[in-house]
Amino acid sequence: MSEKPDPMTVPFGTVFCDWMATAPSDDGVYQYAGKVEPYGDFSISPAAHALHYGSAIFEGLKAHRQIDGSLAIFRLDDHVARMCQSAAQLRLPVPEEGLLRQMIIDSVEANVEEVPPPPGSLYIRPTLIGTEPNIGAAATPTSEALLYIVNCPVGDYFKGGVRPLTLLVEEEIPRTTPQFGMVKSGANYAMALAPTLDAMARNEAVDQILFATGGDITETGAANFFLANDERVVTRQLDSSFLHGVTRSSVLALAADLGYEVEERPIELSELQEWADNGEAFLSGTAAVLSPVGTMLRGGEEIIFGDGQPGANTLRLRESLVAIQNGSGDDDHGWRTAVRS
Repeated sequence: MSEKPDPMTVPFGTVFCDWMATAPSDDGVYQYAGKVEPYGDFSISPAAHALHYGSAIFEGLKAHRQIDGSLAIFRLDDHVARMCQSAAQLRLPVPEEGLLRQMIIDSVEANVEEVPPPPGSLYIRPTLIGTEPNIGAAATPTSEALLYIVNCPVGDYFKGGVRPLTLLVEEEIPRTTPQFGMVKSGANYAMALAPTLDAMARNEAVDQILFATGGDITETGAANFFLANDERVVTRQLDSSFLHGVTRSSVLALAADLGYEVEERPIELSELQEWADNGEAFLSGTAAVLSPVGTMLRGGEEIIFGDGQPGANTLRLRESLVAIQNGSGDDDHGWRTAVRS
């Protein structure tokens, strides 16, 4: 194994494992040789459809070291299903779910020695790009594609670990276009990048933008948004305008298990101060896990949740989720997929 920096000390997703899995398509059918190969560059045509017309999607999921030393992937089948949905929405050749599932497992098993102990994990990035060399295909889907899986040993997504984040409320710029909201694609994330960087440049305390276009609170550029108190957990109801987070659905299921009243509904901007006075806010995502929100900036107003520190309900939900991910808690929902370690 090549010498690499400690993943807990470098930015999330910048260290890559030694092995990857690839499957080019032939007549729209992905051809997987059944074995991994060394991580490395591959070549595509300068006229590849993905480079000109954005036919590229990805997924993000994690494998976690269990307390007994074994290894398990969290919600593998849900991520596989979502990736196939994204492929269909972008009219990419849709991989067979069993093949995609096996490629993910093979890549994880090949890189098992690089999985860091908790709170670290192995981030898994399945990617699918259109490779047909045709720059005249602006209104035509790619007929060929490349499916591949790379892994990264990772620590915390946000610098500083579990700490209260500061969100800037954005009421004018849209998070993405409605038809892209449910697709995990680069085009989706690119729309949020410039506004987020601009906000950070203006105020170095800002960690993320909370998009509330026209007063409609949806999500940040990298995670779903929640409100919570001792009785309720609230998040925006699903539609096609934003990503249907797998961690989001996990939080809602665990909240119900713990006896919270779960609400999926519109969240009014006027509610934020009341929740700040009597509740909590947090973000959820595969990379973010559950990240507490301490402060929100809206116009010239500063909204501080509680004492500005992580709330008890946020930490309770986070601990419940992490316990299932690392095997210290019961997996009542069948979310763990054991892999050979």
